[in-house]
This record gives sequence, C-alpha cells and structure tokens, in this order.
Amino acid sequence: MLRLISPLALALVGLILFGDGAYIHAKARLAQVLLERAFDRSVATGEPVKPWSWADTWPVARIEVKRIGASAIVLEGASGQALAFGPGHIHQTADAGERGIAVYAAHRDTHFRFLRNVAIGDVIDVTRRDGKHFRYRADSSAVVRFDDSGIDPAAQDVQLVLTTCWPFDAVTPGPERYVLHATLIETGE
Repeated sequence: MLRLISPLALALVGLILFGDGAYIHAKARLAQVLLERAFDRSVATGEPVKPWSWADTWPVARIEVKRIGASAIVLEGASGQALAFGPGHIHQTADAGERGIAVYAAHRDTHFRFLRNVAIGDVIDVTRRDGKHFRYRADSSAVVRFDDSGIDPAAQDVQLVLTTCWPFDAVTPGPERYVLHATLIETGE
C-alpha cells in the first residue's frame, strides 16, 4: 500500500504544479483578449476604457512586431498587478511618439517572451489609445543590472525602450534585465 501512495502523491503534486503554471499562461492570454477589446473601444471613443470593471489600469498602446507575429496591449503603470495582465508603461516616462523615452516593461515568460526573437533592425509599431501610430526601428539591446539600466531620462530624441527580466529561460528571479532600444522612424495617423 505504501508503494502506491508515494507515486500517487508525487503525481498529485506534479498535477498541481502543472495546473498552476498553465493557469498563469491562460490568465495572460485571456487578459490580452479583454485588453484588445478595451483598447479598440478606447481608440473608437478617445476615452480610457477599463478591460474589466474592477481593473485599476487601462490600455494605453498596442505594440506589434509584424516580422515575428508578435502583439501586446500595454497598460497604464507597471505595478505588479498590472504586469500580471500585460506590459506596463513606466510612469514618468514619455508617451510613445513624444520627445523623450517611452519605457514599457513586462514579464519575460508571458507578454514580452517575444523579445528574444526581435532582431536589430526590426520594425516595432506602436499605436496609442488616441489612434496615433508610430513606427520604431530596433537599434540596440543590452543586458544590464536592474539598478543600472543606462536609460537616459533627459534624452531629447524620440525613443522606445522595451525591457524584461534576463535571462529569458530562467525560472527564478535575478538582478539582470534585457533592454531593447528603438528609435522613431515614422509617424502616422
């Protein structure tokens, strides 16, 4: 009887751990569907639209890297709660298309997983919730300590930075961040 209980207990623990991991990814995907709807309504109305009634954030932009088929809705703010559902726009950084650096951050295992496939020279399209469209070119990337990003808050040109934890395949938190820099190359409506 003891021989049977041990494998069953291990199988149950494994199933629980698998379910927990699957839940995180399912929540991230469902959230992006709800965020897409809220973003589309925001563009149509010109007003911020919350993706669900109790949300403490709202969509501010859509990021797309068409070469690799990647897309994500960016939320206002980068609190832990916001980042659970999508990339966040770091407070006190410029809006996309404005003078300065717009900084978006997200988790490496969900919403910014695609950053591992972005190559220097790739085009990154950003559409703000006001419908304005901006096209950036990925210029450089770096791996830095979390407290030494190299992002210049006084930059005067129009830049975009996408950042996430490093390394991409890690399963535990660490002090390093992947930072992708991009420069504005085109503005449209």
